[in-house]
Amino acid sequence: MYLNVIHRMVATTFHHAIGTIHAQRCCNGSDSQRLISKGGTVGIRLSERRIGCSSGLKSGAIHASTSHTSVVDPVLLPSNNNNNDSRKKSNETALILIRHGESLWNEKNLFTGCVDVPLTKKGVEEAIEAGKRISSIPIDMIYTSSLIRAQMTAMLAMTQHRRKKVPIIMHNESEQAKAWGQIFSEETKKQSIPVITAWQLNERMYGELQGLNKQETADRYGKEQVHEWRRSYDIPPPNGESLEMCAQRAVAYFKEHIEPQLLTGRNVMIAAHGNSLRSIIMYLDKLTSQEVISLELSTGIPMLYIFKEGKFIRRGSPVGPSEAGVYAYTRLWVKADCHIFSNAEFGSVQAEVG
Repeated sequence: MYLNVIHRMVATTFHHAIGTIHAQRCCNGSDSQRLISKGGTVGIRLSERRIGCSSGLKSGAIHASTSHTSVVDPVLLPSNNNNNDSRKKSNETALILIRHGESLWNEKNLFTGCVDVPLTKKGVEEAIEAGKRISSIPIDMIYTSSLIRAQMTAMLAMTQHRRKKVPIIMHNESEQAKAWGQIFSEETKKQSIPVITAWQLNERMYGELQGLNKQETADRYGKEQVHEWRRSYDIPPPNGESLEMCAQRAVAYFKEHIEPQLLTGRNVMIAAHGNSLRSIIMYLDKLTSQEVISLELSTGIPMLYIFKEGKFIRRGSPVGPSEAGVYAYTRLWVKADCHIFSNAEFGSVQAEVG
């Protein structure tokens, strides 16, 4: 019944079909095909996933699906040259961070980590509301984790964007999949926005705590021990990841793959998880290991950074639904259309993905 509610909600919310999510790879390297229309059921078909069942996927943190799947293409928007010139002169790009909406296991107060579970009805609503908040900020590329709750959040948020571009994930797990997933219409490419998924952006892996109720775990191991596992920087839970380990992969991926996109003038949205985003914020805001452990991120609340002259300037708080910072630059973005990819740039994106 719950899924039926979600299905109807997503179906009525989506303005256009979203491409299927790429095949994902488990922590152990084996492939687990998951064809999913965004949000759980959109123009294509709902994946056969069982609620609360990881089906072997350590989706949350450490080695969850593919290394970094790729995208189709660029965001090509109609804009006038004057607006582009002003954007180039200002040399500013936007970086939007969104923690996924509430998941089924958030609702049940379970340790989720690598386990791949979808959004609740509330989570769907949070994702849609996040999309409204960023609807006028141009987005040229989207990065998500390999987990469905982050991907659903990104896709649902984009249904609210005023430019109505269709997020597309290019299959990258085999040559045949890449060939079959090509877009041959230049006009269609102009209506698309590239989405790259990366396991490096996954939630941290909670090891033996995954699937356990948080309160019951505290009763069993003691509040102090569980608090240490959850909130220390370098102490992992049994057979799991510490925040430090999560930060190593998430920040390395950000530096290698996402920051270069910002440097070339592309506006980026990242839909990910509490710990992978805390790790990235630690890097952006130059937080210490002590400062980052007290950083809390609300589900479905977008956070905006302006990247200018090699520096990240925060324009929104990690918490607080009434935070106005995300809107600080909205009027400027509305006046200027999104960056247009040239044919050469589009080729570079495809080459980078391939």
